[in-house]
Amino acid sequence: MDATLAVSASAFWLGLLTSISPCPLAANIAAVSFVGRRVGDPRYVLLSGVLYTAGRAATYAFLGAALAWGLLAAPGLSRFLQLHMNRVLGPVLLAAGLVILGLVPLAGPAGGGFGDAVRRRVLAMGLAGSFLLGAVLAMAFCPTAAALFFLCLVPLAVRHDSPLLLPSLYGLATGVPVIVFAVALATGAGRLGRAFNAITRGEVWVRRATGAVFVAVGGWYTWMFLLAPAFRQGGG
Repeated sequence: MDATLAVSASAFWLGLLTSISPCPLAANIAAVSFVGRRVGDPRYVLLSGVLYTAGRAATYAFLGAALAWGLLAAPGLSRFLQLHMNRVLGPVLLAAGLVILGLVPLAGPAGGGFGDAVRRRVLAMGLAGSFLLGAVLAMAFCPTAAALFFLCLVPLAVRHDSPLLLPSLYGLATGVPVIVFAVALATGAGRLGRAFNAITRGEVWVRRATGAVFVAVGGWYTWMFLLAPAFRQGGG
């Protein structure tokens, strides 16, 4: 039970880190204008924020489950991962940490918005549009989000044979800022700026700390399960 809670908390933390990274945070802030378009109706704003977050969670759950189940269902690949997961995990965590720290620049998406036609269609859908908006924006991977999802979350789901729960928790966490902003809008627009400032101030330090942990753990795994055995075999 303790191990399950720890792994679940790790997946949720990866989602939180994704949500406050610059590109996803910008998308979430853009979504706030959609979620809060009826600021005079607090219940509508809160429900819209919840549905937006549910849309993100559904997308990540689908993508994570498809990737994890695909890896687990391939007999040869599944056996390889079972035997060599610790060796693979070290370089993967190292790469993810370097991307999170910005030491390995990757090309981002050409644009993060969506066209006027899609915007009008989503607006016309009402509350259902909030769910659709969350699902669509979840698929706009920037380098940090891609590193956290593909290099960290998916291997975690494969290693712990949890292709549905962990991606769902990750997806829920990516929508937390919108929930925070929706609550701020529902309880008083003046709190929105304070919530945004608090999130943006903490993002840099949280990202650096997490990236450093990934590099340290990835380096340890790489040494223990990849380099050290190679040195021992070479010396023997």
